[in-house]
Order: sequence, then structure tokens, then C-alpha cells
Amino acid sequence: MKAFIISILTLLLTISLVAQNNCSKYYAFNEGTTFQITNYDKKGKTVGIIDYSVTSVRTIEGEEIATITSVVKDKKGEMVLESSYDITCKDDGISIDFKSLVNPQMLTQYGEFDVDITGTNLDLPNNLSVGQELPDASMEMTVSMGIILNITVYITNRKVLATENITTPAGTFDCFVLTSTSELKMGIKQKGTSKEWIAEGVGIVKQESYNKKGKLIGYSLLTAYNE
Repeated sequence: MKAFIISILTLLLTISLVAQNNCSKYYAFNEGTTFQITNYDKKGKTVGIIDYSVTSVRTIEGEEIATITSVVKDKKGEMVLESSYDITCKDDGISIDFKSLVNPQMLTQYGEFDVDITGTNLDLPNNLSVGQELPDASMEMTVSMGIILNITVYITNRKVLATENITTPAGTFDCFVLTSTSELKMGIKQKGTSKEWIAEGVGIVKQESYNKKGKLIGYSLLTAYNE
């Protein structure tokens, strides 16, 4: 269960690292951009790597949409799974498909059953300021497998906490620091919090995940970025 929570938070906080264009200050779309997030446990040991690429950009009914493909690898660099999701440029920022809150391994596990997914997208405006509150996001998944299995993820209390300079293997970045609370319901309820560092024109460069007692579970860093 702990591994699932880490995966949920990591996917949520690393799903949209792309280059800047006119429709989004932080998360815009340049086809061919690639980037890498490396995940670590609380002791700093590598537990996995996710390679991302912007595979297509298109306009549908006046909205610009990018498809992001992710390849998840284990700590030895062997591929575990591949998945994709969409990000839409709208209004004064971006809207990330709520389906991206689902762990791809979970979808693979229940792939042979009837799965229904609904929810509220994760939105991020272009104009961020310290003290600002951001909209909540959610995902509700129902799996029909003889019995009905309900899985929900809620991302709440999203706030802009501060500004900070962060250095990762990919470079040094001036960032806004965002915080949020996550809740996973899958038979039992699990809560946690996260902190992320987001840089203009790049996206999220660092993320930390904590359990409900405030203890660090693991963290992620931007380790490569190529436009």
C-alpha cells in the first residue's frame, strides 16, 4: 500500500514536465521534448526511473492538447510498463487529465475487468503567487470483478507556499513551492502530504512525499531534460 501511495504521488507530481509556449507559463507543449524523473526512498536510494516524452501535440475544438508518454523502469533500469495521458491548455493555464492520477500498474492489474473512471482534472494557472490556493482534484475508479471494487484518490489543500532556488542533476532552478494533501481509499484509507518545486518553462524539478505523521516516505528529482 505504501508503494502504491508513493507511485500515485510521483505520477501526480511529475506528469507534465514540458517546455514553455504561449498557452502555459509552466506546462506547455513542444513535441519531441524528453525528460526524466528519478525516484528515491527516504534514505536516498534509487527505487525507480520514469522517462517522459511529448509524443504529439494537436488542436481540438480550439484547445491545444499534448499527449505525454511515460516509460517506468525499476532501479536496475529494466522497463516495468508504459502509459500515456493528455494535458490540455485552457483558460490561463493547463488542465491535466484526472485519469493520470491512476497508477498504470493498477490499470494493468485490472485490465481484464470492466473499469469505469471519473473525476476532476488537476488544474494549474499561469499566474502563481505565494499564499495562493489552487483547485482540488479527484479520481474515482470502479472495478466490476464479480464484486465491486471502489478506488478513490483526492488531492486537496493545494497551496503556493514559498519561492526557493533548487539544484538537481538537471540544473539549478528558481521555483515556486507547492503543497497538497492526498487521500487514497481502497478498502482502507491512507493519507499523506506532498511538497513540489515548480520552475517556469520547465515544470516540476523536485517532489517530496510524506505520510500522515509528516515523516518522509520518498522523493523525486528531475535528472534530465532535453527540448
